[in-house]
Amino acid sequence: MHLQRRLLCCAIASAVAAGAAPAFADQANELKPVQILGDRQNTFSVSGSAHVLSNEDLEEKENTDVHRMLRDVPGVYFQEEEGYGLRPNIGIRGSGRDRSSKVSLMEDGVLIAPAPYAAPAAYYFPSAGRFYGIEVLKGPDTLRYGPFTVGGAINFLSTPIPARASGMVNVEGGEDGAQRAHAYYGATEGQFGFMLEAHQQRTMGFKDIDRSNRDSGFDKRDYVAKLRWQAPETADIQQAFELKLEHSSEVSDETYLGLTDRDFERDANRRYGMSDIDQMDNDRDAVSLRHTLVFDENTQLNSVVYRNEFNRNWYKLTSVEGQGIGGFVADANANGGAKQAILRGADADDLVFKNNNREYVSEGVQTELNHRFQTGSVDNDLIVGARYHQDEVDRYQPTDTFDQRNGSLVYQTSTLPTGGDNRLENADAMSAWIIDHAYIGDFIVTGSLRYENVESKSKRWGDPARNTVSARTENRNEELMAGLGATWLLNDNWSVLAGVHQGFAPAGASSKKGTDAEKSVNYETGFRYWNENFSADVIAFYSDYENTIQNCSIANPCPNGNDSGTQSFGESEVRGLEVGLNSVVWEGDSGLQAPVRLTYTYTDGEITKDADDLSVLDGDVLPYLPEHLASLTFGLEKPAAWSALMSVSHTEGMCIDNSCDRPGEVTTFKRTSDYVIADVVATYHVNSDMEVYAKVDNVFDDQEIVSRDPAGARPNKPRTGYLGMKVRF
Repeated sequence: MHLQRRLLCCAIASAVAAGAAPAFADQANELKPVQILGDRQNTFSVSGSAHVLSNEDLEEKENTDVHRMLRDVPGVYFQEEEGYGLRPNIGIRGSGRDRSSKVSLMEDGVLIAPAPYAAPAAYYFPSAGRFYGIEVLKGPDTLRYGPFTVGGAINFLSTPIPARASGMVNVEGGEDGAQRAHAYYGATEGQFGFMLEAHQQRTMGFKDIDRSNRDSGFDKRDYVAKLRWQAPETADIQQAFELKLEHSSEVSDETYLGLTDRDFERDANRRYGMSDIDQMDNDRDAVSLRHTLVFDENTQLNSVVYRNEFNRNWYKLTSVEGQGIGGFVADANANGGAKQAILRGADADDLVFKNNNREYVSEGVQTELNHRFQTGSVDNDLIVGARYHQDEVDRYQPTDTFDQRNGSLVYQTSTLPTGGDNRLENADAMSAWIIDHAYIGDFIVTGSLRYENVESKSKRWGDPARNTVSARTENRNEELMAGLGATWLLNDNWSVLAGVHQGFAPAGASSKKGTDAEKSVNYETGFRYWNENFSADVIAFYSDYENTIQNCSIANPCPNGNDSGTQSFGESEVRGLEVGLNSVVWEGDSGLQAPVRLTYTYTDGEITKDADDLSVLDGDVLPYLPEHLASLTFGLEKPAAWSALMSVSHTEGMCIDNSCDRPGEVTTFKRTSDYVIADVVATYHVNSDMEVYAKVDNVFDDQEIVSRDPAGARPNKPRTGYLGMKVRF
């Protein structure tokens, strides 16, 4: 039994250690997806919280909103915004959720935020409907996947090149004019392989704009092409190249303007007419070239060169009569009167619409050496890696001024940008990491080191032609982080884990000189159980922040009122418990099964020291951090024949800013609502190559205030039905 457990732990952990690179020795002419964890069984030995949503997990629900997908992972929080997940707000273990700016988001192991160092807010996000899998990693192994190591890393897997000629077509239609088409085809022949993929999704939206015939939906398109060459099996040097090309575009009639509570209660799906011309328009092109060199069965080198270009213009209302729309809605909430009337269409002057026009470039090269070796009786998987990365964001944001007359917008004038609306931000970052997994009997010990050196600069111009520089800032964050984790494999089914690591999140590029990075020490301990029909993870975590930072934006201003730069507001603590269960609770003689998946997260977070400017105080809460978060999926299925599943999720109401729970504070407009959402999906397999499905999101049509940012109350998506068909060939 001891030998069996040792072989099991080594096999699993070796797969994890090699997970970020394709494997060649196991099977010729087949490259696996670029994974950081591998399949669900591999998480059994990771010295930290780790969860995998496989392709089968994603296909059984046919979700296209990443927020709905991530409900199946404990310890992950989200703030909904427009109901479709176009620009997700994801946080891990209290790391913050603003445009997912404190989470290392990757696709196939490459950072996907438009400028992850200079401006980490992820205004770009790939179409979740094309994801092949999702991996979420926390704990000491996170130091391998910076720059954000406080909470964790999420890796989205794209469709791999198939080993034989094959493809898939999925078409879907639904309410509100929803349409989706997803198709791919690929093949491997000899040393070459390719894959072509398209994902298109559109809807007219579920909100009605006052006095307008425009819809409130979106049209989003993703295209991916992959080409691979692999050396023949007889070659002296085993290696492979894979080229990946991506193009995506989005036009969405989205706004920052929400509702007052009194209007939300009357009609949660209303939109004020002054947001009629708001629209996001963006395009992204990306290229990556990956190379894997296999020296022998124990050593391989994996490298990738990448470049991402993202252009966006979110034309939207930014102020009314000289006041930002967030403050305007807040005043209308508190006092009603003239400001409430203006929101509903009364005459008003000086409505400013900004071309939030930005051009992003993100590029770099990273390489990683994986080497397995033995020292005495100790087996080791050593990972040594480095990355050089550059990114920048160029903002040139002119404004247009309108008056509101008789409920209509009347153009007045345009203004070319200066100052904060005419600025360039960039960052250069050098990273290096060393991870060693040592197998000592029934123990797996993980040691981690990561070094980050980030230099950022920003420049603002005092004239539209950029002849005069009005302000410059520069900053540097340098940090050496360490982590230590251990997993004890008690037997073939049970393991106990514990870990500690230092967390890091660099300050944004407009931060002033001397602004420190976010730093923390993160602890976790728990246990896992795994067998073929049941798995369980129960992990307690505690994060002690030496310095908590927030990257300020218009969507999420800092407590000091700034909407650019970075605010440092001192010390905080986050503690909690994560529970994840997967089970087949009943299995009949005919193959009928009753699967159950449960996730639960308890979190308690608060500021533990006053900020220097007293905008944040000891005892303040952390915003948009629910105390209780749970999701339950259950149903019946007969594999390869039919399935019927229901998913029920609960999100507790959250404070929207740090002052929400101060003694004597009026919290009427400072909290979101508790809400429970139930989704159902049923699938029928016509034959081995064709299936049809029906799904209903929010089957009980319960709409609550799920967010109050950027500016006003916002609902979740109402009950919406879809029908789809999938054909494989």
